[in-house]
Amino acid sequence: MSVTLVGGGEQASLAQHGMWITERMGAGGRVYHMPVAVWFDGPLDADRLLAACDAVVAAHPALAIALVERDGVLARVPAAVPPPVRFEDASGRDPAGLIERETALALDLGTGPLARFTLLRLAPERHVLVFVAHHAVFDGMSKDILVRDLAAAYAGRPLPTAYGDAVAEENAQVAERLDAAAEFWRSRWRDRPGLALPGLVTPSVRAAAGAAVDFSIPPDIAAAAERIGVTRFELVLAALHTLLRAYGNDGAAVAVDLSTRTERTRDHVGLFVNELPVTVPAADAFDGTFADLARAVRDELRAVYRFRRVPLARAVGGVSPRTALTPVSVSYRRRDGDDPAFPGLRVSVDRMMFNQAVRGTLHLQMVDGPDGVAARFQYNPEVLGRAHCESVTGHLLALLDAIAARPDAEIADLPVPEPVPEPVPEPVRAPAGEPADTSPAGPAPYPGAASPAGEALPYAREVGEIWGEVLGRDVGPDEDLFDLGGHSLSITQIIAKVRERLDVELSFDVFFDAPTINGVAEEIARLKEDGC
Repeated sequence: MSVTLVGGGEQASLAQHGMWITERMGAGGRVYHMPVAVWFDGPLDADRLLAACDAVVAAHPALAIALVERDGVLARVPAAVPPPVRFEDASGRDPAGLIERETALALDLGTGPLARFTLLRLAPERHVLVFVAHHAVFDGMSKDILVRDLAAAYAGRPLPTAYGDAVAEENAQVAERLDAAAEFWRSRWRDRPGLALPGLVTPSVRAAAGAAVDFSIPPDIAAAAERIGVTRFELVLAALHTLLRAYGNDGAAVAVDLSTRTERTRDHVGLFVNELPVTVPAADAFDGTFADLARAVRDELRAVYRFRRVPLARAVGGVSPRTALTPVSVSYRRRDGDDPAFPGLRVSVDRMMFNQAVRGTLHLQMVDGPDGVAARFQYNPEVLGRAHCESVTGHLLALLDAIAARPDAEIADLPVPEPVPEPVPEPVRAPAGEPADTSPAGPAPYPGAASPAGEALPYAREVGEIWGEVLGRDVGPDEDLFDLGGHSLSITQIIAKVRERLDVELSFDVFFDAPTINGVAEEIARLKEDGC
């Protein structure tokens, strides 16, 4: 936990802050639920397991927090109640429906609890422990730590004590690397929402109800990766870039979940991940061999890794709150060893439980374990049909099989699909410092926010002063907050100052729908009128 106290709480991490903003804007929800199911066969001591759950919560205090905004700063405070640990006799009932119920239950960031344990007895010697946590306090590697510590506590072994100042240390490292990260991303990042996939209606970077196609990565790629000099993940990422390029996506970025854990935090349950875009810098990299492309992707990924702790929205402007940085994203986690032993029990762990939600258009999830690489394409069925997602899966597997057989082959000789028409995406903001495609030259700096009739909008001057203080610059009445380099911290500070000076509680939605001085001023006027 951080030692930076904020009004009786501890300052949240930047990743938690971004997730909190997204939730407040109504764009999160179930997509941030992280479920794990542990199945037990044998004479389980239920009371002993429930006590082990309590021990895990005590050892990992991140599970017992809530996130509360105080004077423009997001603080981590104790949840209103601790994570519930309960037992339910579900003999003769459908476990799938019960697990779905637990996964769907809301997790309120503002009050907590942000995690819960439910032990279901299905038969005298058949149980399943369903754990669900909010992503703000739990990541993919936390699943292995959770199961390991549950096994240890069940066996009567003591659990390690959590390291005390992980968040403060990480926030300090972000501040130290921020300028270098901004320089690094200046030539790389462009917010390109366009995407061409077979049958795609329109790309999306917002959370939605999801569906999934499960498959396995061919085991032969391990030898091919070693021959090329890359990891299995780097090889699959290069293959995905090859596939996207074949569909007609030039310069496509794929968002990758990168771990921010250190030696001190490797055994912590918590949120230690940052999503960053990975591109293929040189367009002609697709004109040579796949091996050369894979090594180029490796080099780019490792260059990005130097700035893995810095959220992209902090380093560049124009990144609005969203659940997916790019329409296509990837997560990969390596798991070493077998499942931990629970004395006297046969245990299996479902680490790839699907929460029935997707954060963008298409997400490739991979878990690399002793039995191979399990994979899943999560997709938004409103914009991409199942048959088309299965086509993408088939194309990727055919490409990987060919790469495994001939890793040094020319890309032109690999079995890649034909280009597909690209749907028209919704317009997005241009990078900071560049005018949006549909906008004329920027407006005159504030003051002078005016209505179409030329009259100053009510509260526009006050809002303009607040924006100037938060952003440290003059702001035009219709300039976009995100184009100016604003981010989730800026929104929180603006809302706090408006609350203090104008006695109005702004909704986060206004910064999604109308993130300008005039837009906020109009919302304040409406709220004032409604309050009369």
